[in-house]
Amino acid sequence: MASSDIQVKELEKRASGQAFELILSPRSKESVPDFPLSPPKKKDLSLEEIQKKLEAAEERRKSHEAEVLKQLAEKREHEKEVLQKAIEENNNFDKHIEEVRKNKESKDPADETEAD
Repeated sequence: MASSDIQVKELEKRASGQAFELILSPRSKESVPDFPLSPPKKKDLSLEEIQKKLEAAEERRKSHEAEVLKQLAEKREHEKEVLQKAIEENNNFDKHIEEVRKNKESKDPADETEAD
């Protein structure tokens, strides 16, 4: 809004301050916005178009569900692999401990008393 669009008139001075009256000039045709004030009217959808949109939405839902199930299956597979590896490492550790124990038992008890 340009300054020529506004006129300022000073009214009476008061104890609480000054009073002004602002006079706005009417809108010029150039300043009218190009967009309409009401929203554009939606075209009426035919039954076929509605059906196509519903089918497309159903396909998207099915596709999304399949993707989620695939991700869950991959996650479960990974969990199984991690669990299997942990069991395998635990068994290897148990075997190692058993071997160490057998090696200690197989040593001559007399060797241990001499070491004391």
